[in-house]
Order: sequence, then C-alpha cells, then structure tokens
Amino acid sequence: MAITALPNSRTEPDGSAVIRVLSYNIRSLRDDEEALARVIRACEPDLVFVQEAPRFFRWRKHAARLAARTDLVVLSGGATAAGPLLLCSLRATVERTEDVLLPLTRGLHRRGFATAVVRFGGARVGLLSCHLSLQTDERLAQTGMLLERLAAMDVPYTITAGDINERPTGRSFTRLARELQDAWAVAPWGGEYTSTPDRPHQRIDAIFASAGIEVLGCGVPLDLPGITTADLSAATDHLPVLAAIRIPAAGSA
Repeated sequence: MAITALPNSRTEPDGSAVIRVLSYNIRSLRDDEEALARVIRACEPDLVFVQEAPRFFRWRKHAARLAARTDLVVLSGGATAAGPLLLCSLRATVERTEDVLLPLTRGLHRRGFATAVVRFGGARVGLLSCHLSLQTDERLAQTGMLLERLAAMDVPYTITAGDINERPTGRSFTRLARELQDAWAVAPWGGEYTSTPDRPHQRIDAIFASAGIEVLGCGVPLDLPGITTADLSAATDHLPVLAAIRIPAAGSA
C-alpha cells in the first residue's frame, strides 16, 4: 500500500491525544545499532514496544544506550520481563510500571510482559509489550494471560504490541483480534508483512488497541522519510510496525 502522510503527535483541545506507537523486535541488539536507531528516530514514536531486548550482561546499559540514541527513555521491561521492553518520549507522564514473568514450560524459552500505565494530556492508557511463544499451545495460553493482564490494569484504554509469532489466521492472533482492534486490519498504511526484512512474506508482528481508541493508520514504514531499505535490512531480522492512534481523554468516549 502506498505511503500517505501519517498524523503527527499532538494533544487536542479536549484532552485527547494523537500518538505514534512503534513495535519492533530488535534481536538483542545483535545487528547494526546505528541503523536501528535511525529507523526508530525516523518514525518519531511516543511509545516503542520492543521485543528481544538485551537480557544478559549489562542489559540495563544497552537499553539505556538505545533509548539515548533514539531520544527516548526506558519505561519498563528488559531482562526483568524476559525480553519485552517499553520506551517512551518525555511527552508521557508515567503512572506505574510492572514487569511480569509468565510460567516457565520445561524446555521452552521464558516469556514475560513489560507493562505500564501512562498519560498523554488528558488521555490515560495501559501498555503491554509481548513476545509470545513459538509453541502453539503455550502461545494460546499466554494470549489468555495477556488479556487477563489488560483487564486487571483497570484503565479506560489499552495498547498491546509485539511479536505474536503467528500469522493472523492462527488461534492466538485470532483471539487477540476478536477482543481488541488489530490496527493494521482497521487502518492499513504502509507495508503489511513484518518478516523477514529481505523477503517480507508474513505478518507476525502487530499492534492492538482496545475499543474506543481510533486507529488512524498502521503498517510497516517502508517509505517514511529518513528510512532506507538498507537500514531496515541491517537493523534486525524483523520489520517495524508503526501506528498513529487517537486516545480519548479519560472519562470521555
């Protein structure tokens, strides 16, 4: 799909907020960090839902370095969430954060959620970054835990984003899309497929928004000014998903 202008971030007179949300699997910063930083900066996000953040030696230092290179700050997550990480701009007012470790299945990778509640102007929203299991049954169980966690946040609106490790026809993806708005399906913009950068052929990364949030556009920012094919290929083994959304002010619909 051809790129059209994606709305810029702003706060409306009624207190609602238009924000840019980015979801990105960064493969533990094992690739070209400068290319990765250029891609993120070009997207001008207010929030970045990261998957596969560094989890081992000096992981906090690595996360802080990425945040500094992209004019953002670390919000929550990292090793304490088994990989998911949240970054935000200084535009966000942070209410609370929580890192969640999910039950460990013997022989499989530990998974978790990075979560937070933030405000933009008069808009209050819960956030959850996830990287679901490669194993079908465990992934479906984690989807249920994700929805339970969102409900427990007790906020008017939520945004969930991450590496679902499944195409939209899969059981877990379908369950999420039934309960939440699949932002690409609601307002497709840019490219669709997120894996792999050199041969995009499947959509396994997504941004989901709760009812009441208005999705203004969502997709892979292939032709966004400042983003090059070379940087997308060098940055990591996934393509990013960028969305512009409008969140109503708290107490309004």
